Amino acid sequence: MKKDIKLKMDKYIFAYGRRKTSIASVRLFEGTGEILVNEKKFEDFFPSKVDRNVIMMPLKKLDLIGKYYFTAKTKGGGIKGSKGAIQLGLAKSLIKVDIDYRKPLKDEGLLTRDNRMVERKHTGFVKARKKPQYSKR
Repeated sequence: MKKDIKLKMDKYIFAYGRRKTSIASVRLFEGTGEILVNEKKFEDFFPSKVDRNVIMMPLKKLDLIGKYYFTAKTKGGGIKGSKGAIQLGLAKSLIKVDIDYRKPLKDEGLLTRDNRMVERKHTGFVKARKKPQYSKR
């Protein structure tokens, strides 16, 4: 017996996304509106069209681009980390709208958290693994 879980959207659906050291909180709204990231326009925050396409991948995969819009706040990391965090948060919030969206998003790999982070610097090393030059004599 399959549960039919659909969340009624009062205001918005909320989800967190993480990648590297970036954390993004995503609010998904129903309807058409302006996409904002850190209270800036989407195009201003991510000037690269490739970056914007990567973030919009969950909506494109489910063919929901005109039906939903979102706002996101990110902190930590850089552009690449923020991009991945927003994408994951958007995919998670879409699953809360309709559980049937899970399978296509999972098959596309959009629900996987990329936990690779920069390794810390170790004592006696120049960087995480780079050692000072060895002198034999």
